[in-house]
Amino acid sequence: MPACIIDASAATPTVVSGVGCPPGFAFSNNNDIVDHLSLPLPDFFSGEPFPTNTSATAMTTEWSPSHSSALYRIDKWGPPYFSVNGSGNITVNPFGDATLPHQEIDLLKVVKKVSDVKSNGGLGLQFPLIVRFPDVLKHRLESLQCAFDFAVKSSGYGSHYQGVYPVKCNQDRFVVEDIVKFGSGFRFGLEAGSKPELLLAMSCLCKGHPDAFLVCNGFKDAEYISLAIIARKLAINTVIVLEQEEEVDLVIDLSRVLGIRPVIGVRAKLRTKHSGHFGSTSGEKGKFGLTTVQILRVVRKLDAVGMLDCLQLLHFHIGSQIPSTTLLSDGVAEGAQVYCELVRLGACMRVIDIGGGLGIDYDGSKSTESDISVGYTLDEYASSVVRAVQVVCDRKGVKHPVICSESGRAIVSHHSILVFEAVSSTAAAAPPAMSPSELNYLVEGLPEDARGDVRSISASVTNGDYDACLLYADQLKQRCIEQFKDGCLGMEQLAAVDGLCEMVSSALGVSDSVSTFHVNLSVFTSIPDFWGIGQLFPVTPIHKLDQRPGVRGILSDLTCDSDGKIDKFIGGESSLPLHELRESGNCGGGDGYYLGMFLGGAYEEALGGVHNLFGGPSVVRVMQSDGPHSFAVTRAVPGPSCGDVLRVMQHEPELMFQTLKHRAEECLHNNEDDTATLANGLARSFNNMPYLVAGPIASSCGFINGNKNNVNGYHHPYFCGAEDSCNGNAVEVAKGEDEQWPYVCA
Repeated sequence: MPACIIDASAATPTVVSGVGCPPGFAFSNNNDIVDHLSLPLPDFFSGEPFPTNTSATAMTTEWSPSHSSALYRIDKWGPPYFSVNGSGNITVNPFGDATLPHQEIDLLKVVKKVSDVKSNGGLGLQFPLIVRFPDVLKHRLESLQCAFDFAVKSSGYGSHYQGVYPVKCNQDRFVVEDIVKFGSGFRFGLEAGSKPELLLAMSCLCKGHPDAFLVCNGFKDAEYISLAIIARKLAINTVIVLEQEEEVDLVIDLSRVLGIRPVIGVRAKLRTKHSGHFGSTSGEKGKFGLTTVQILRVVRKLDAVGMLDCLQLLHFHIGSQIPSTTLLSDGVAEGAQVYCELVRLGACMRVIDIGGGLGIDYDGSKSTESDISVGYTLDEYASSVVRAVQVVCDRKGVKHPVICSESGRAIVSHHSILVFEAVSSTAAAAPPAMSPSELNYLVEGLPEDARGDVRSISASVTNGDYDACLLYADQLKQRCIEQFKDGCLGMEQLAAVDGLCEMVSSALGVSDSVSTFHVNLSVFTSIPDFWGIGQLFPVTPIHKLDQRPGVRGILSDLTCDSDGKIDKFIGGESSLPLHELRESGNCGGGDGYYLGMFLGGAYEEALGGVHNLFGGPSVVRVMQSDGPHSFAVTRAVPGPSCGDVLRVMQHEPELMFQTLKHRAEECLHNNEDDTATLANGLARSFNNMPYLVAGPIASSCGFINGNKNNVNGYHHPYFCGAEDSCNGNAVEVAKGEDEQWPYVCA
């Protein structure tokens, strides 16, 4: 008699001859129990099937890059720097809206060039990868300056705007040096909040405009203040901002000892409070700044020692990521009122530093009620600031001050893209086909109360009470789990019960269809704000955007930590539309599946740790060029090796290598060939990045005999040479290296 196979993925039941049995299962030929149950599952499971690869391919023709641009909200958060080209790849517009078509940079081409092996003309860098675009950085800086210049000119403001970049946002040497170079024409300066930041700012500003500000914020000791005072002797326009009242005594004493008259600022605690997550540093209870009572005491103390003329700057900070110009105008107006009062008290005030707060729109919603969006443009921000200061100063009859801001997030966020690879995916298991005999076997082995649950499932299906069906299925599963824990149920039966329950859930459309994509990344190292404060960033595939995504997924990183995942996305989504991976772990043809995290150029690199000893990503700098591919890689830096990360935690990789090499000699009984192979593999492991390496085993594993990439002789130190394709120093790419791919030196 033909058996009816229950298959949740089939549109209709499939009739086959005979009964198939899973390995190790012994079935009874007695169908009395099945007949008694009369489980009408075949009809119940005849819903719409999940699209197969064939149907997905058929739908591809109906999909276009514009659909992906809307799906991933690229058309909302991307302009003017990111878009999708006709090939379905993310493109970078290095000059914003002024970018010409031939100047657009295909991000996938950049990634392929820097990650391909050297034998194929690539640079051989390993994922994850940070791609920096200095042209975007320059455009952001110039756009900010132009917005304030326009606001000043159009309103008849009596002074000018002169900003500073807070180096805490991204202390990378080349980022800071680029900002000083790009901003030199309009006196753009730097802000420091610690002694190391002060030292790097002093060094960089030696090449900047002589009038550029060096604003010294943060908690200070005698050494910090001495450095700041000495900087004025080095012709650097340094301002010491008092964050705590007692700092004024150090400034007075050290300036006398050093014989240098300082320029002083005070940070005021405003009453205006930013209510969002980033507003915790604002208001009367904020971490930084002086109250009105403390400011008055500082003024009196400076006046008493004849240094009130040194007080020239007022600083305040409403909070990062200010969502609306209403809050901005309110806070700036309050700060301007304090500024005017300091003028009235006799201070030689000339600068009002409004701090940070200029936000960016991470999700493209233009919302004024969100921590990840802002409801204004650069022009609107600048206009609100200038207008607020102007109105208060005109009312008080005070000369318009120089306006300074510390807009780090808005300057550096867009220029840096984190690119990582999905190495594999795990989909929710499809419910197994189950014949009447298999169901009979399942029920026979269950205790009576569990059999009752199966009968109840059958009756609920018959009556169309699908809510009750789910309840009975869950009850059956929980009963059987307890039976398994007590040793009364075998693993095969438990698996069969799981399959039956999943089949019920799938048929009712309530099963979990979200896949887990395993990515070559550490969330704790590269996206720490997501883990730490729930900050959301745009994440999207950087290619295949001309194809319809076939699954939804979350991203799971390499760390042995359950928090090492990305399961929240912009738009309020708990999963991301993604393209199915092939069996090889990528999308076929030897190509990987690459995703990008955008707008993360501020804070993420500085905050990242070494959880599970995963170090930072590889980094490349890419400039627009007039070559056939519109870009030039000017610098390529491999990420930290295993040895580098071990040193961070006070280990000594060289000593560790010698210990392991000696153990190899002992265990292999001085077999020189085997010992050399093992030592070579160990050397490469110390010198390679901690992240996964794709490719054939023979080329990626140093423990295999005959691997041509091995270090030549285990007696060498474990550091590989440049020819070994191992982690090493930065690669300065030579001009003319490849006619097809033009590059220039940094």
